[in-house]
Amino acid sequence: MKYVFRGKTKTGKEIIIRYPRIGDQNEMWRYINGLSKEKTFVRFQGEEILFEDEENYLNAQLKRIEEKKSVTLLAFWGEELIAISGINMMDKTEKHVGVFGISVAKEYRNEGLGKLLMEKVIDEAKKEMPQLKIVTLEVYSKNSIAKRIYEGFGFKEYGLLPNGITRDNTFEDAILMYKNV
Repeated sequence: MKYVFRGKTKTGKEIIIRYPRIGDQNEMWRYINGLSKEKTFVRFQGEEILFEDEENYLNAQLKRIEEKKSVTLLAFWGEELIAISGINMMDKTEKHVGVFGISVAKEYRNEGLGKLLMEKVIDEAKKEMPQLKIVTLEVYSKNSIAKRIYEGFGFKEYGLLPNGITRDNTFEDAILMYKNV
């Protein structure tokens, strides 16, 4: 198996970063449901994802990767999935635009994993999706750490959607950012 990265986090945890494959659905399902329960700065806010829905998502992503419409990378510490990131291409008049997403399990934050994974996803996307010209993302206005990291990667704010996100039954602004690649 070819890894995109094999090495250590800044605190010395031995990790691998690779593309998903058939058989990852169990660990992906465990990961997303754990993240959802946390109600952190992600789209899932306490919902429980059904196993078959996660399996369908994985199959759809594998097809998109094969069609060069997505780059999805998984980070593992041993057998445990600890982070996911990806860029998914839009279509039609926006077929040159990719939408970035990332999440890191709570126990593995502040280890440099998010920055490393973001770097690897953008590098892979440039290689694997030649149509990619712009990467966009949406960040919670209260997630100042993530916003700083994105700015460090060259992302620029281009808009704000007031009350565009709900989290813990409260509204929060959505900051829209982009980067030319």
